[in-house]
Amino acid sequence: MPAGLLVLIACFVILYVVFLVWYGGRGKPLSREEVEDFLKEMQKLAGKQGQAAELPLLDRFRDLAVSDDGKEYYMVNLQKFRKKALYPVGSPFNDDPMAADDRYNRAIIPLLLKHGGLPVFGSKVQGRFIHPSGADDWDHVAMVRYRSRRDMLRMAIEVAGKGVDIHKWAALERTQVFPVRPVVSLFRVRTLVAAAFLVIALVLHLLLSGFHVY
Repeated sequence: MPAGLLVLIACFVILYVVFLVWYGGRGKPLSREEVEDFLKEMQKLAGKQGQAAELPLLDRFRDLAVSDDGKEYYMVNLQKFRKKALYPVGSPFNDDPMAADDRYNRAIIPLLLKHGGLPVFGSKVQGRFIHPSGADDWDHVAMVRYRSRRDMLRMAIEVAGKGVDIHKWAALERTQVFPVRPVVSLFRVRTLVAAAFLVIALVLHLLLSGFHVY
């Protein structure tokens, strides 16, 4: 096997290992002490932004964290937008709820990627099918992959410190969020990335062979 091909294979193997470390998904469960430390830090940082975390929201984070098994999971988000964004009095932002949601997304996606998370999909509701009387109406459905509950708490602390969640609550009239774990899924990120690296490596090999680089 040519030395150049070996170097190419080694480079892509290293890249894939780096991806696997970042993507994670098989960590150690949170301890109760860790959970409480995370929540205290979240509350402290939110307070510095003038948006002290409300006890019910902290309790929801606690309920989510104490059932942690250290593994990856997904969050389903059901969202209903306000007619007009509701910012605090004196805010420099306009009352467009979709603009407020865009501000939140632009701020949150880099934090999500930093902590090994991925937005899987976001979709607009296109009507009703089975819809019992009195059931909530939703405008938008999204799913986000988290590397672990520990990573979600770390991200939530950064969000609290930056105060970017003000845009989310300004945009939303109501929301429902709950964790899920796929039982059957064709969306295999590790396999897709491995396949993509393999295809890229083969293409580069063919190109370099054509130019007689090896």
